[in-house]
Amino acid sequence: MADLNVEVERGDAAALVRLDGDLDKVTAPQLRHCLAALLEEGRVQFVLDMGELEFCDSSGLWALVEHQRRVSAQAGSLRLVGVHGVLQRVLDVTGLKAAFDDVL
Repeated sequence: MADLNVEVERGDAAALVRLDGDLDKVTAPQLRHCLAALLEEGRVQFVLDMGELEFCDSSGLWALVEHQRRVSAQAGSLRLVGVHGVLQRVLDVTGLKAAFDDVL
C-alpha cells in the first residue's frame, strides 16, 4: 500500500510542505486536503519540498496542478524544490514545469 508523509511548517502567509513517500491515486487526496486547509488558513505562498518523494503518478501531478491554479487565483505562488527522478522528467517532457512558479 502506498504511503505519503506530509510535514508542514507554517509562516505568516506561507507554508513549507515536505513530501516523503508516494504521491499517487491513493495518497493524492491526502495532499489535496492538506493544501486546501492551508489555503483556507490564508496561506498563499507555498514551497513544496519534493526531495524525499519516491514516486508521483498522474493523480499526484494533477493534485499539484490543481493547487497551482487555486493559488494563482489568489495571487499566490507555488514553488517545487528538490524535484528529481521521474517527476522531473514528466514535468520536462509534458511542459508542465512552466505551470509552476519555480521548479528546482
